[in-house]
Amino acid sequence: MIALGLEGSANKLGVGLIRHTPGKPAEILSNIRHTFVSPPGEGFLPKDTAKHHRSWVVTLVKRSLKESGVKVKDIDCICYTKGPGMGAPLQSVAIAARTLSLLWGKPLVGVNHCVGHIEMGREITGANNPVVLYVSGGNTQVIAYAEQRYRIFGEALDIAVGNCLDRFARTLNISNDPAPGYNIEQMAKKGENLVELPYAVKGMDCSFSGILAVVDMMAAQLLSGNPKPLLTPEGELVTREDLCFSLQETVFAMLVEITERAMAHVGSDQVLIVGGVGCNERLQEMMGLMARDRGGSVYATDERFCIDNGIMIAHAGLLAYGTGFVTPLEESTCTQRFRTDEVLVKWRD
Repeated sequence: MIALGLEGSANKLGVGLIRHTPGKPAEILSNIRHTFVSPPGEGFLPKDTAKHHRSWVVTLVKRSLKESGVKVKDIDCICYTKGPGMGAPLQSVAIAARTLSLLWGKPLVGVNHCVGHIEMGREITGANNPVVLYVSGGNTQVIAYAEQRYRIFGEALDIAVGNCLDRFARTLNISNDPAPGYNIEQMAKKGENLVELPYAVKGMDCSFSGILAVVDMMAAQLLSGNPKPLLTPEGELVTREDLCFSLQETVFAMLVEITERAMAHVGSDQVLIVGGVGCNERLQEMMGLMARDRGGSVYATDERFCIDNGIMIAHAGLLAYGTGFVTPLEESTCTQRFRTDEVLVKWRD
């Protein structure tokens, strides 16, 4: 079976084609993405992002078909992101999926964005039953599978970790190209002084808004030309790179702590990191140190599959379609709130 996947829950529009053959690994036929990049110091507004997706979706679908060599008659279903995400961009992609479904006479499959990340990560890495750390601009969750549901053990109580990093990038006026989190990661590699920031782990949950508020105040003092410089307790001058380094170290330590607690609870020795922030090499390194201490291992993918993409929607949608699941046209809506544990995972034992 072959599925076309459309993803557009945030500022990335992704189109992908995937083939499932019984007894064989999934075959990625095309995986194309185009990102709406806002000016430095600004986030991406829903209306502008939706306009970007509407402008590019036809081009990306055509490119995907051309690159893969797949004909419309070969496609079994059209999968799209039902949620969660930003309302206007989600609507744009849902309309595109409905239009193609009607034009081509293909069934629709609405996919949970988070489940798409998890299933793509499992397929690419080969992790069989890991604790999943899902970290992105809009979501932060620690997840484990049980009884045909992805159960949420812990999550962000306020803003997601990716949103925390992105908003700090705006404070420092860091470029959004290719991504603010990536640019913070590169600056953090040059940081030398660890500045103390609030550490907010509450049971299995995390809070990032207070950390962001404190580091934003430090950045404001740094950038204002204040005659009283920002110094470490040892008297070292704090730089922009130091703040990026300190923010990363603090929030990633929090994520490692709650992930380790979930591993201990379910008795797993595998961690799978998915979502856009999962590309961060420092997060992967810190998680790897923890897992090795427990005799376990970390699984992660590169930016092709960590960052939002159409192929993960096609893959998860085709898994559901294989169990007989379809989304009727009158129910092919989208929603900003769609919990990971709402999805019945019929394709797993």
